[in-house]
Amino acid sequence: MYDNNFLYLHPDKTDTDVQRYRHKACRQEDYAGQGFTVGFQSLTRGELRYGGFSELDPSDEGHAHFVLGRYRLTADYNHSWLEARATLQQSGTWGMGAAGLSLYEGWVKLNAPKGWYAKIGRQVLAYDDERIIGSNDWSMTAPTHDVLKLAYEGGGHKVHLLLAYNQNPENMEGFTYYSDGNQPYKSMQTLWYHYNTPKSVFGASMLFMNIGMQDEVNKVPKVRYQQLAGGYLTLNPGWLKAEGSFYYQFGEEENGLPLSAYMGSVRLTVQPRSSYSFQGGYDYLSGDKYFAVPPRGSLGVVRHDTVRGFNPIYGSHHEFYGAMDFYYMSAYVRGFTPGLQNAWLGGSFSPVKGLDIKMAAHYYAMATTLPKVEKTLGYAADFSVTYALMKDINIECGYSYMHGTETMELLKRVSDSQRLHWAYLMLLINLNQQFTNS
Repeated sequence: MYDNNFLYLHPDKTDTDVQRYRHKACRQEDYAGQGFTVGFQSLTRGELRYGGFSELDPSDEGHAHFVLGRYRLTADYNHSWLEARATLQQSGTWGMGAAGLSLYEGWVKLNAPKGWYAKIGRQVLAYDDERIIGSNDWSMTAPTHDVLKLAYEGGGHKVHLLLAYNQNPENMEGFTYYSDGNQPYKSMQTLWYHYNTPKSVFGASMLFMNIGMQDEVNKVPKVRYQQLAGGYLTLNPGWLKAEGSFYYQFGEEENGLPLSAYMGSVRLTVQPRSSYSFQGGYDYLSGDKYFAVPPRGSLGVVRHDTVRGFNPIYGSHHEFYGAMDFYYMSAYVRGFTPGLQNAWLGGSFSPVKGLDIKMAAHYYAMATTLPKVEKTLGYAADFSVTYALMKDINIECGYSYMHGTETMELLKRVSDSQRLHWAYLMLLINLNQQFTNS
């Protein structure tokens, strides 16, 4: 089950953290015994959106309504030294016709003695709090990676080495790979180390990534490399949990400019009782110093000498920067990145078994300073309710409101950014059947 896999990857997490990820896909990596497991997931989500993403006056178009669907069929094989999985996925918007069927996961895992293993194929990657590398399972497609993972796990230590190399076609000559493939990079090498023991209140991770992005220069393919290095710390003495992270990006941006960007975050959770908790935190992601394209009414183009806007790479952005996904899921004008300051407070409440109520309030501001423009981007409120109808069926609904500022209107180039509404209703069904050898 996914809950077991989540705790396996994140031993410093609690049952409350597992509840936070209930909507995610089930995983069956930790089934005991040998045999096959077959799983089916159906996720249906209806959404209502109003404002924020187009140049059109919302009074002319009205609210946007649509229904999204995602279906996964998973087959697992589990042996003492061999594990394998294949997951087929179909997703799309209701009414668009039959969307393509894709291989969401397809991997083989070879287990060796003393905690060593190798895992090769298309797989989900999720590390630490998923801020940099995450499953992003809120997205209907959700990212997976064609990668070789070499790992050691034992004695409180975990070391993972990830190696990936992507191509568009099977060429006799050439080595082109552009971002229209399943993964957004040409090559990727990642080293992750984590320390934590079941009895320890302290956990620490270190992460290093080298990512190659390919583009054309004078019609000749060119790969440029950028690096990311940083760490994630947790302290969990009983009813109090503190988390902190810092990451720095350097190297070359995919268009050839030098890259120098960073981000930091802190998060505090207070849980006096299992039925309720309070959270608060602050995120800072650096931004560029100048507009890529000046505001309307101005002339000229500003060229950056260094890219300072932090890119959170392949993280689960929906979990951190507000439920409306206004930051790092939708672009500003011409790709300009002003960075982000996100100060937030929230709480969760479980009045009865199976019912979870969550709410959060956000203050958003730019990280950079622009002439004649205030830093504040807006304020937002998120509210969601999840109820387990039965063991394998969850229903969830939510509503978010954001009040943007004139700065938000300027950066998004929309006329309606000061009044944004979003609501959803989601049904998640997970069915699993295990067939073991007698």
